[in-house]
Amino acid sequence: MKTSSVVLSLCAFVTFSGAAFAGDAFNVSPAQTSALEGTAAPVSAVKGSMLISANGSRLAQVYRVGADGSAQIIIDGKLVTVPAASLSISGGKLTTSLTKSEVLALH
Repeated sequence: MKTSSVVLSLCAFVTFSGAAFAGDAFNVSPAQTSALEGTAAPVSAVKGSMLISANGSRLAQVYRVGADGSAQIIIDGKLVTVPAASLSISGGKLTTSLTKSEVLALH
């Protein structure tokens, strides 16, 4: 009984202290926000992740990742390389700024 109460107390401490640090780490001032708008860190595709099109529809799973971080997918029976420059993370999902028809035109 004593061991379980120690473990429970430790879990509560870690949870609440982590929440306090997370809140401080993600506060961004309006000046910092405007400075960051329009800039994005390069995103590299991850094999097996789902690639989402510009309009939010699922395109395909990433089949292979190019040396430059581009995503190779198989769509409509064709191997297509989606440029790394068009990739971003939106809502936690790998997203391209291209539509499905634009991706198909890359082939």
